[in-house]
Amino acid sequence: MASGKLSPRQKMINLMYLVFIAMLAMNMSKEVLSAFGFLNEKLEKSIVTATEKNTMAYEGLAGKASEQAEKYKVLNEKADSIKVLSVDLFDHIESIKKLIREDVEDPTNYESMDKPDFLDVYFFRKGKITPEGQLFLDKMAALKNGVASILGDRYPAVTESVNQRFNTDDVTDREGVKKSWIEYNFIGFPAIASLTKLSQIQTDIKITESEILSAMLQGQLQSDVSMKNYKAIVIPDKTAFFQGENFTGKVVLGRYDASLKPSQVVVNGREITKIENGGALLEFPSGSVGDREIKGKFVFMENGKPVEIPIESSYAVIPKPNSAVISADKMNVVYRGVPNPMTISIPGIPNINATGVGLKKIRGAQYVMTPGSGREVLIKVSGKLPDGTPVNFKQKFRIKDIPSPRGTIRKQEGYVKMPKTSLANATVGAALPDFDFDLKLKTTSFTVKVPGQSAVVVRGSRMNAQAKKAISKARRGDVITIFDIKSSLIGNNSYKIKPASAVSIEIQ
Repeated sequence: MASGKLSPRQKMINLMYLVFIAMLAMNMSKEVLSAFGFLNEKLEKSIVTATEKNTMAYEGLAGKASEQAEKYKVLNEKADSIKVLSVDLFDHIESIKKLIREDVEDPTNYESMDKPDFLDVYFFRKGKITPEGQLFLDKMAALKNGVASILGDRYPAVTESVNQRFNTDDVTDREGVKKSWIEYNFIGFPAIASLTKLSQIQTDIKITESEILSAMLQGQLQSDVSMKNYKAIVIPDKTAFFQGENFTGKVVLGRYDASLKPSQVVVNGREITKIENGGALLEFPSGSVGDREIKGKFVFMENGKPVEIPIESSYAVIPKPNSAVISADKMNVVYRGVPNPMTISIPGIPNINATGVGLKKIRGAQYVMTPGSGREVLIKVSGKLPDGTPVNFKQKFRIKDIPSPRGTIRKQEGYVKMPKTSLANATVGAALPDFDFDLKLKTTSFTVKVPGQSAVVVRGSRMNAQAKKAISKARRGDVITIFDIKSSLIGNNSYKIKPASAVSIEIQ
């Protein structure tokens, strides 16, 4: 267009072409600036979302560390250290972005943010990186090197990814010129482009945090389910076998984790505090001969809430071999009027049949005998050995009545001294000291005899008006007798208790 001699008309046409091309270039530049601005908006929105998700992940890991310190405490400490490095770099970048926007009248007018003036001076001056630029590089390196130091060799893929994202080594451009990382990425670029690059680095920070948290939790999960944490456990079908009998049972895999500690273990109503290698160590009296149950619960904290795992098992208590059997034959006694607890079992036989008049099974080897009339009761026990051989036993028990109670005045028995005013307000009772059963008796009536006065019959356990009048006439040194004390058994009014012994009261 510019060679040779051109007419004025042709020169005008050529000039119009140049103007047109320049206008196209200007429009494209504006579109590119706007594109950078819209991209920056999306990045900043994604940063907000990523921050919220990472915050929830940090809080979740902290919660697990408080619930299972042995398992998650170290991971939580590492996560906190990485968070400190990430926040330091993120906030520094945010302060630089704020400086870029300070001289912009309308931060949403991306077409006006076409000049590179600010960062060209802030990061790079007189052909050298400024102290501000070096501080930015140092914080980038601190995050990269800090993550590598904290994670070590356990998460190589994450460490490699972090090294690539935050690498600030010198760069060779397309023309083969070696430039510093800051000069290559920020010098000479429009402000909106640099702003977008800074937002991209902030996004990389959030992505890095998310990847590290995910890798830590995934690594712990893989460790938890590793076959190295499993042991073979033999579970017999029963806890005792007869000589010559075949052993039967099964072998299962159970997971052992020394770092997994429950917040509470309760067995048979007692809290177990001795925990070793992920297991609660049990030690308690085995109990008398017969089947015994083990019931309780493991309690773990999960997401701030207790989770209970039930414990259910059983064992059999059998007599020691070659031990002497000594019994007091005359002591095979059950008492009429009360439920007599009994333990009935045949060692090594889980299922037995026990019968007798008044005998009732409660659970396992626990029975209750409530005898009726007569002087004796016969209990028969039968069962089958594992080979099918039947076995039968029987035992006689004598039936005795509840012994006569002892009369009491103010819970004192025998010969008592007190003022007559105290006697008039006292309560007459009946007690069974040294009796094997803790029975409650209710006084229904008694008779009071004051010297020189007629005997007074009283209903209930407290003195009536007539008895109080007779007592008021007693003199110091007189002995008042309370006799014919009748009572009833609380909870079993049909059984007749024998009259209680008399009480003598000397008036003071």
